[in-house]
This record gives sequence, structure tokens and C-alpha cells, in this order.
Amino acid sequence: MKDAIFAAALWLLATAAEGDERPVPLIDAPGRDAVENNCAACHSLDYPRTNAPFMGRNMWQAEVDKMIKVFGAPIEPSDAKVIVDYLVQHYGTGQ
Repeated sequence: MKDAIFAAALWLLATAAEGDERPVPLIDAPGRDAVENNCAACHSLDYPRTNAPFMGRNMWQAEVDKMIKVFGAPIEPSDAKVIVDYLVQHYGTGQ
């Protein structure tokens, strides 16, 4: 019985959280499709906006590398470059 109550509680929490999440529009610029197609498969697109003020090229490159090498994100090298360039230009320090 405890398992059923626990499962129901988890389900309610998950559906409540899902209902409140709205899509995060990214800046419309070259590279946006690569970010949406690769990054949104695993996590919210809030991430670039919340880290934007302080992340330069090296930090964004390290983040994309981590997603590929540590978390196994299936991102092609050509897409990784486009993603980093987009994030640096539009959600980073620009350098």
C-alpha cells in the first residue's frame, strides 16, 4: 500500500511540474536549430539564459564537451561547433 501511495504522489508531482513548464524561446539566429535539436532532447532550454552573463567561449565549449563525453549526448562535431558559436554570441560574453 505504501508503494502505491508513494507512486501516486510521485506521479502527481511530476504532472504538476510538467504542466507549469512553458517552452523557452531562444534568440532567432543561425545556430538556434542546432541548439533546439540537440540540447532540448535532454534538458530545458532555460540553461543558456540562466548562465548567460558570465560564460565565455571556453566555458560554453567545456559545457558542450561535458554533455557529449560525460552524459553521452549524440552531438556531431559540426553541430557542437555551431552550438558553441551560437551560445557564445547570444547567451555568453561574446568571446
